[in-house]
Amino acid sequence: MAQYELLLPKMGESVAEATVIKWTKQPGDMIQLDDTILEIATDKVDSEVPSPVAGKLIKQLFVADDVVQVGAVIAIIETDTVENSPEPILSSQESKDSDASDQAQLVVENVTVPSIEQLTQSVVESQDRFYSPLVKSIAAQENISPAQLNQLKGSGADGRLTKDDLLAYIAGKGEVEQGVGNNEQGVPKLVTQTPKPTVSVSAGDEIIEMDRMRKLIADHMVMSKQTSPHVTSFVEADVTNMVKWREKVKGSFEKRENEKITFTPIFIEAVTRAIKDFPMINVTVSGTQIIKKRDINIGMAAALPSGNLIVPVIKNADQLNLVGLTKTVNDLANRARNSKLKPDETQNGTFTLTNVGSFGNVMGTPIINQPQVAILAVGAIKKKPAVLETEFGDVIAIRHMMFLSLSYDHRVVDGGLGGSFVRRVADYLEAWDINREI
Repeated sequence: MAQYELLLPKMGESVAEATVIKWTKQPGDMIQLDDTILEIATDKVDSEVPSPVAGKLIKQLFVADDVVQVGAVIAIIETDTVENSPEPILSSQESKDSDASDQAQLVVENVTVPSIEQLTQSVVESQDRFYSPLVKSIAAQENISPAQLNQLKGSGADGRLTKDDLLAYIAGKGEVEQGVGNNEQGVPKLVTQTPKPTVSVSAGDEIIEMDRMRKLIADHMVMSKQTSPHVTSFVEADVTNMVKWREKVKGSFEKRENEKITFTPIFIEAVTRAIKDFPMINVTVSGTQIIKKRDINIGMAAALPSGNLIVPVIKNADQLNLVGLTKTVNDLANRARNSKLKPDETQNGTFTLTNVGSFGNVMGTPIINQPQVAILAVGAIKKKPAVLETEFGDVIAIRHMMFLSLSYDHRVVDGGLGGSFVRRVADYLEAWDINREI
């Protein structure tokens, strides 16, 4: 019999850790190839970890709610043959010899990368604590120095500072270690306490605990409002040609591509064109620096069966034609509803689109998806009487109308830029070619 170390797999360039939700296999259970061993969660999405080997689970190295670093050993599986165990556990002496030689350092393209064991040791022994990419990002946005971070009390494993700890500190509710509260000059800093509203519970009221995703959404929304001064601009667009064009092509398109074409890819195409016209909408803020993003990655808010929302991201959306956008939108939306998204597919968005019209709403004032600086809401398309200018004078006609609302970060996006951008998106939708081939 051989033993196989199951590692927490890499889940994307920006994902460094995950939280164990639950184990679907218990010690002693037999496992087939690709069976789900456990369910994990990142800051944005839940995932399943399959087994790359067949065998028997003999040990779980973490429990529910533990935070695990990518690459860490999470379970041990006993396999029938050595062939099924490409990464067997070494004896203690073999492990020492191996650590002293092969695993001392990994050198790739002249860059020295410590082994997993060294990373773990350095996290424990280093005076500088480990911080997840999300914690570092929030700290940079709030101008919190590494020295201040080191002073904050963490509630995570081994005292790790979690996102909730940092958000609580930013909101003025965080606890700090004894002696903390002074700046670099030793002058005490005032921490503003935000009073909590008084909540009364009456007989018959039902108390519902937020699920994990709702807690994350709540924290993210509060953080966004605390980070960015929100301003919203509105325009109304005549999208009659766009509606008539879709009605004309949707049957043949579905027959040819085996995909339904919705309005969402059309909206995304208009957004990407407008971003190219106004690239300073496609930015993020780091302290006093504005980072102009090269890639145009469009997040699309998708409703989940649970009632929560998730925002999968279409990477390099400006490089896809309408057929490519349609297939990508449909794929991400379907997998989002079935909890099949990969963690990296919710990362690195540079602009977000949300369709409040899908709920029958004519307009909305969405909250910015940090660290982006703008989010566009599209409302329901309604038939309305509208005034048209013709060569024979003004006439009243029935037109398909919709509202677009852009919420933006007034620190870096002024009303002229925000208003011009949302107007340009509307212009592209209004100018839709009813004879366009696809």
